[in-house]
Amino acid sequence: MRLMSPPVGLPAIADSDLVGQVARILTQAIMQGRLAPGAKVVEAGVARELGVSRAPVREAARLLEQQGLLVASPRRGFFVRKLEAGDIDDIYDLRLCIERHASVLASRNLTPESRDALRRQIDVLHQTADLDDPARQVEEDYRFHRLVCEIADNRRLLRLFDDLAAELRMTIGLIGRLYDDPHEIARTHEPVLAAIEAGHPERIVAHVDHHIGYAWRQVSKLVRDIPMLSEADNKAEDNGENIDNDAP
Repeated sequence: MRLMSPPVGLPAIADSDLVGQVARILTQAIMQGRLAPGAKVVEAGVARELGVSRAPVREAARLLEQQGLLVASPRRGFFVRKLEAGDIDDIYDLRLCIERHASVLASRNLTPESRDALRRQIDVLHQTADLDDPARQVEEDYRFHRLVCEIADNRRLLRLFDDLAAELRMTIGLIGRLYDDPHEIARTHEPVLAAIEAGHPERIVAHVDHHIGYAWRQVSKLVRDIPMLSEADNKAEDNGENIDNDAP
């Protein structure tokens, strides 16, 4: 008898842009921890829960694989990527290098319009703190940092930042678990903006180091403490759901 995979609380979706909608829903489930690191994305189960065919689920999984949120295993399917402590160190080491320089450049290029854009983004972070939507807050947090890189006006630097996009979203999602008050996430960006506005390079670097360095330390600890879905759990899941003949 074929077993059914347990639902993870995914909502039904409309017919338009199925792949994009499925990708966003899966991303949110990953950010909220409903799909744990190492968990298998069971195409049949997700399709059944969302009320769609398996084709858009598979395409969405391939899209998230390209973004670094999922990894593919030959003939077994897609799994939520596990971020190890070494991955966190690599990501944050590079992120610090990028954002230190980007923030200094942004302060030099700051105009009244770009300053207002950064302030509005912090306001958006406060607004989303009241929505009980962790995935949205992750995205708005990411947008603040990307906006700094845009204002820096260095295309290659922005490209480097974008290359880290998926991994940054995963680490930002983990940061949300560190605070009881989601408004605190917004408040931690305010000293960074104040330093950029003041325009002193040493002060900017110090605040960027504090902002990102704190997250680095806490996320590293959190990754070590997060339970990963074991290989035995995934094998049991494979036994419950037929292995896809055309899985990657």
